Amino acid sequence: MKLLKSLWFWLVAIAIILALVVWVTKKEKSTTEPTATVTQTDTQAKDQTTQLSDQNAQYFPLQSYRVGPYAAGGTGFFGGFIDYLKAVNAEGGVNGVKLVWSECETEYVVEKGVECYERLKKGLNGAPAAATNPLSVGIAYATLERSTKDKLPLITINHGRTDSTDGRVFPYVFPLQLNPYSEVSAIINYLGQQSGGLDQLKGKKIVVLYHGSPYGKETIPVIEILSKKYGFEVTNIEVPHPGNEQQSQWLNIRRIQPDWVILRGWGVMNPVALKTAQKVGYPTNKIIGNIWSNSEEDAAPAGNAANGFISITTHPSGTNFPVLQQIKKLVVDKGQSDLADPKRFGTVYYNLGVVNGILNVEAVRVAQEKFGKRPLTGEEVRWGFEHINLTDERLKQLGAFGLVQPLKLTCEDHEGGGAVRFQQWDGKEWKVISDWVQADRALLRPIIEKSAEQYAKEQGITVRNCATEQS
Repeated sequence: MKLLKSLWFWLVAIAIILALVVWVTKKEKSTTEPTATVTQTDTQAKDQTTQLSDQNAQYFPLQSYRVGPYAAGGTGFFGGFIDYLKAVNAEGGVNGVKLVWSECETEYVVEKGVECYERLKKGLNGAPAAATNPLSVGIAYATLERSTKDKLPLITINHGRTDSTDGRVFPYVFPLQLNPYSEVSAIINYLGQQSGGLDQLKGKKIVVLYHGSPYGKETIPVIEILSKKYGFEVTNIEVPHPGNEQQSQWLNIRRIQPDWVILRGWGVMNPVALKTAQKVGYPTNKIIGNIWSNSEEDAAPAGNAANGFISITTHPSGTNFPVLQQIKKLVVDKGQSDLADPKRFGTVYYNLGVVNGILNVEAVRVAQEKFGKRPLTGEEVRWGFEHINLTDERLKQLGAFGLVQPLKLTCEDHEGGGAVRFQQWDGKEWKVISDWVQADRALLRPIIEKSAEQYAKEQGITVRNCATEQS
């Protein structure tokens, strides 16, 4: 009996000691933890909120996706975006204004993207929202009118609604660098170069294998226009979301025997396309991947089926750019990167996130020069986007020369670039194989304006007169 009592005494004593240790540890952690850490605020929604949030900060609401069939793109892109924001903060923010953000998981689902937009649009603890960056055509379409009403810029880098290039009708939407029509036009111009001239495309057969989503279908009208202009035969073939099964589509392609296949894929659809092409005997070096079929995650999982695969890019992979080295020094080497796998540092998706961060922060910086070095409203940041002018000199100052193409935005032009380079997968990495290839913007502009003006008529929108607006 005495032994039993003695045992209970020591068990209780040990429990009390353990409780005291846990309490002391938590207290020390709460008093020593830096204020810039990211904490989970909603496990179900996977929201992440920085503790820097206050009225002296500029807020970026992130409708991100880190799970599901498109997680590779989401984690890479938002990883690069967030790491760039962290690097800017490490150097004092934007003219002393710290950058803060929170994430809301969309899973690339439109309804969740809209819900996230509504949850995040009003800012964070007094910090006003600068712009939204959903990285989803479907979510962009669904929030376009909301963003315009709320006067909050909607950034759709390398994707989105093509006619939103016309800022006269879409003042708050920015398909930065490359809209979908420019993408297809640049690819056709490249195929023309490879064929000995655009006139040599006459009689050629081109198949467009596209993702069964608003993103995938966006370029059907323009490829039909280019087909008629240059005399090539085009066949559009849809792959239902998410693209795990493509046997019937590639058997159809083998029957057609096209000269080229343009792959407008996304996520798992891309490596499946390359593997299936190999199975049916279609040559990989005749497949041209679009801007969302151009990452390491698109090629590497296909193994040797990806060797020789060609795709377009607005930016190269790699870590030798000064801005990447600065992020490495200030963020990655300190164990503070948003990436779960540090090996993805400098990959295509990651670098696109960095580029997106550069453009968003540059818009804030430009707007501050006009409105003051303080947190800005969405309307003020919109002005900043419309006055971005990234010359070679400015890109060198940002450490992004060679990573970002020269870019000049205006009231009328919310794209600003329209150029791509071509790269080829060698089995281990991408190798750039071309100089910049420019889209035929002179051909595309009237098409864009006609579509935008029709939208304005349908929606009762007064078209802006950019010539009379103050600079």
